[in-house]
Amino acid sequence: MRVSVSGVGAVGARAARQLLSTAAVDQVVVTDERSHVSDAVVRSLGEGARVAEGPHGWLDDIDVAVLATRPGSHGELARTAVLAGVSVVSVSDSVDDVSALLSLDARAKAHGCRVIAGAGFMPGLSDVLAVHAARQFDSVEEIHVAKSGTGGPACARQHHRALSSTSLDWKDGAWVRRAGGSGRELCWFPEPVAAVDCYRAALPDPELLLEAFPDAQRITARMSATRRDRMTMHLPMLRPPHPEGGRGAIRVELRGRIAGEYQVVTLGAADYPAVASGAVASLAAEWIGAGRTGPVGASGLGPAVDSVAFLDALVRRGVHLSAFAGAD
Repeated sequence: MRVSVSGVGAVGARAARQLLSTAAVDQVVVTDERSHVSDAVVRSLGEGARVAEGPHGWLDDIDVAVLATRPGSHGELARTAVLAGVSVVSVSDSVDDVSALLSLDARAKAHGCRVIAGAGFMPGLSDVLAVHAARQFDSVEEIHVAKSGTGGPACARQHHRALSSTSLDWKDGAWVRRAGGSGRELCWFPEPVAAVDCYRAALPDPELLLEAFPDAQRITARMSATRRDRMTMHLPMLRPPHPEGGRGAIRVELRGRIAGEYQVVTLGAADYPAVASGAVASLAAEWIGAGRTGPVGASGLGPAVDSVAFLDALVRRGVHLSAFAGAD
């Protein structure tokens, strides 16, 4: 199996390293807008890694392409890959990117490809946790997801843009537009993140979760923000993002009926977002190569994998998962 990784920042570099550590992957082909970065990453990865040659080298004799480039670029890159008969795993949390990837469903089926949109921390791991939690329910009525923390600089910039952009909630069969930065809610995440104020933002999670749960009555997504984040969200970023954010977390809350009673189940994960995203993306790519992601076409990660086996594999790779156990 040969995999290309486009964009080797905080997430892409980790995905490439994890791919090379598995017996299923023979070679990882790396490409990045910054040639010195791709050269440095290949040197650090050692045998089995090489830099893509030429403008289309990232697609030459490739089975799966992992896209970890800047947000806004994934739709066109994925379309190019699909037309070349190459399956795609995208880590983007951009609404436009996710919508563009899902729109490739017919093309992917025609070219025998698998396209996975939002295969990172959230969306990605959050979708798998939602599908896993739903196994306990007779019917799922509401899904509420939230995240705290960012990965590399591109993730931090996307976080900044999302907070100032329009949020979409799913409510009673229709999309409801909400102002980004509104809807303050204190969300409890797994330790060490704990309680953090979270707000509405332009996040693709409701679109992906609606695909997996078409009968849900409400679906919302929020992300953490500080007072400074909200004060400056309509301005350019005032200082360069840190090369990698600190510890982050996600939480996934499902509400519905279990044995006739209304119940709430909350699952979560705490990890460095770039580390967890790299693990999720690399595992998704491996599963595509192994034929474990269902029929060809485009979808989110949740409906594409067996949640029990996928989460078990992530735990063995060091991703920390949690379940909220409340007191009666």
